[in-house]
Amino acid sequence: MSKVMVGMSGGVDSSVCALLLHEQGYDVTGVTLTMFNSDDIVSTEKKCGSLSDVRDAESVAHNLGFEHMTFNFRDCFREKVMKSFADSYISGKTPNPCIECNRYVKFGKMLETALENGFDYIATGHYAVVEYDEKSGRYLLKRSADRTKDQTYVLYSLTQEQLAHIIFPLGNLSKSEVRQLAEKYNLVNADKPDSQDICFVPDGNYVEFIKKFAEYEQTEGNFVDTYGKILGTHKGIINYTIGQRKGLGIALGKPAYVVSKDISANTVTLGDEQELYTSTLTATDVNLISVEKITEPMRITAKTRYTQKETPATLSCNNGVYTVDFDVPQRAITSGQAVVFYDGDIVVGGGTIV
Repeated sequence: MSKVMVGMSGGVDSSVCALLLHEQGYDVTGVTLTMFNSDDIVSTEKKCGSLSDVRDAESVAHNLGFEHMTFNFRDCFREKVMKSFADSYISGKTPNPCIECNRYVKFGKMLETALENGFDYIATGHYAVVEYDEKSGRYLLKRSADRTKDQTYVLYSLTQEQLAHIIFPLGNLSKSEVRQLAEKYNLVNADKPDSQDICFVPDGNYVEFIKKFAEYEQTEGNFVDTYGKILGTHKGIINYTIGQRKGLGIALGKPAYVVSKDISANTVTLGDEQELYTSTLTATDVNLISVEKITEPMRITAKTRYTQKETPATLSCNNGVYTVDFDVPQRAITSGQAVVFYDGDIVVGGGTIV
């Protein structure tokens, strides 16, 4: 009987994940990860990883008849996710902490811990599919059956070694089917709403988080137009993201959008919406999944945001530099975000936008 460690957040997805594996005959152990202290955040709102979440996970494990444990991964999460998040914003980029959490915590440290303790696999409630391709001899990451819940965008960093030890039981189910299973088995969290915010910034106020976590003091600077003309004063670069229109605190008599940021000059450039569009991007820290390397230009679809629909493009690699050329210009491509490459339902790979 294969042993599987299931990451259980207390939500319905991870609970049904554990339920399905238990029903399939796996030797299941549920694990809830403690990833930060209340002192690390600035909100008093309910947050992911709260005591009630742990209790929900324990309740599901107890009712289904398998063991549940908690692991303290605070140090890893603080260094690899929270610090990286703050540092990235301070350097003028817009990070995606869920990607770093998956890379270093859930499928990094948790998988290492599982293998060290005799488990064969780890499993989570992510909506994605892992398959082994006999022809290529590679593990594939594929989009989930429920496209509205597909999470492959935040999983592109998974390596072949990791994919060999990962199970995603929800990949071929819809969200409604998952909730129906939870209700059928009377799981305590069958009707629990999905979490929406960054777990350590539950109220969405990332600026206050950065100021507290990194002991960062904002410095006012200039709003400028694309010709360098001063338009007004901004309240600190970390308050702004590419494509932003609302909350700028400046009236120009016409719609204005953040089109770029310059950390060294401490300026935020505003422009018209058409200035947000570009056809080419460069990616770094690229991880390839379905192929070992890119030796010639490859037709793909790609997306630069989690909620974005993939669009046709050409992926090329020259001397280790990965370039994506879109058929149609894309809006607000943002440094620090991820670009993920697809071949139909298959994830080719992805990287961080420069």
